[in-house]
Amino acid sequence: MDIVSVVLQTCVVLGAIMLGVRTGGLGLGLWGVVGTAILVFVFHLAPGSPPVDAFFIIIAVITASSAMQAAGGIDYLVALASRIIQRNPARLTFVAPLVAFVFTVLSGTSNIFFALIPVIYETAYRNGQRPERALAASTVTSGLGITASPVSAAMAAYLILMEGTGYGLVQILTITVPAAVVACIATSLVQQRLGKDLLDDPVFLKRVEDGTVEVPAALRERYAAKVGGAASTGDGAGPTASTARIEHIVPPGGATAAWIFISGTLIVVLLGLFSGLRPAFPNEDGELEPIGMSIVIEMVMFTAALVIILVRKVEPSVVVEQPLLKAGFVAAVALFGIAWMADTFISGNEETIIEPLGAMIEANPLLLAVALFIVCGLTTSQSATTNTLIPIALAAGLAPGVITAMWPSLIGVWLFPANGSQIAAVETDLTGSTKLTQVPVWHSFTIPMLVSWVAVVGAGLLLQLVIPA
Repeated sequence: MDIVSVVLQTCVVLGAIMLGVRTGGLGLGLWGVVGTAILVFVFHLAPGSPPVDAFFIIIAVITASSAMQAAGGIDYLVALASRIIQRNPARLTFVAPLVAFVFTVLSGTSNIFFALIPVIYETAYRNGQRPERALAASTVTSGLGITASPVSAAMAAYLILMEGTGYGLVQILTITVPAAVVACIATSLVQQRLGKDLLDDPVFLKRVEDGTVEVPAALRERYAAKVGGAASTGDGAGPTASTARIEHIVPPGGATAAWIFISGTLIVVLLGLFSGLRPAFPNEDGELEPIGMSIVIEMVMFTAALVIILVRKVEPSVVVEQPLLKAGFVAAVALFGIAWMADTFISGNEETIIEPLGAMIEANPLLLAVALFIVCGLTTSQSATTNTLIPIALAAGLAPGVITAMWPSLIGVWLFPANGSQIAAVETDLTGSTKLTQVPVWHSFTIPMLVSWVAVVGAGLLLQLVIPA
């Protein structure tokens, strides 16, 4: 009967996740709570520990991010990233992915990448490059920033789970940041060689013939020679248009708001690096122990939000109206529901399913990377995947360094074309080089995703060998 009960409980958990993904938005978290209720009331499992700390870390960070957005800080970061990208058109496939990664790390959300998509496309198109190369690589590497950011929702969940393992924020970032940089470079090297040049791409040439897109000024002479005639330039598509920069208007004080937020992020890292800077209080044994990083993040980021509001004279009501706050609240509820359900299921079935599954992962650690990759692709939630699978790896006795090296496998979030960034990149690319196909797992983002996955996990496993716990 135990086996039958566990199978039914597994169906409840998977069903709640699938229905949550299908419902979308708050649905993922709400279905998670319903799944928890079924496990408790129907199967009589003891309720797990609700992820209160992780929930409030997300709320704190998102509040600060929304204050920054209301004060024009996000506009400043986008304008800064845009200038960097447009100043390096010849190395676009290398520069754009790194910029997308860095700005996701700084902001704690890949939502900032949406504003960079048109910049990357226009820079590639105007210089006669295949847009797919930079667009697909940048979309993927922006996802690497989630596990390398001290203020992302997934990091909030991961820090709570890793408490007591000897692996804090500094050890985690020491692995995930350099491993992600290696993955960015590896992805760019491979992506630079993929796909045909625009003048050899039949899809692009067909769109030119149909009048859907014009030949960029940088390719007109070669196109004319190729077709044996003059290339159509169209209205306003002369050399001036091809060299004009895309400018992003930054509201007054936007830079100040951005740097206040970045300063808060750096303070979090500093306090994580030097535990002696944190106030210490007696623990149960009477020994002085520094306050935990979850409390630090909450205090610092809420304070950063208030400083932005006061310095930039932002109305609190305006902060509440920001899109980032809405997205962050949805992420927090999703994390709360799924994590609570996962903890209830896992703690109630340690002997029946968790110990055997843990033994499999312990014997074959790479199975954790595969599981993280696939589950994140199915749920499209890095936080929910973290809370579902990392406790299993910890229960299996897997070393925290190995788990951390595998954790960036959340790059599997790009497995299916179910993310706004992927769809936006495809829709923005008028040349047709960035595309989806009838096979759900085969699209312009598949190869860069796989390259990033192998590179970031491989580099992480090497790095964790020299990182002390």
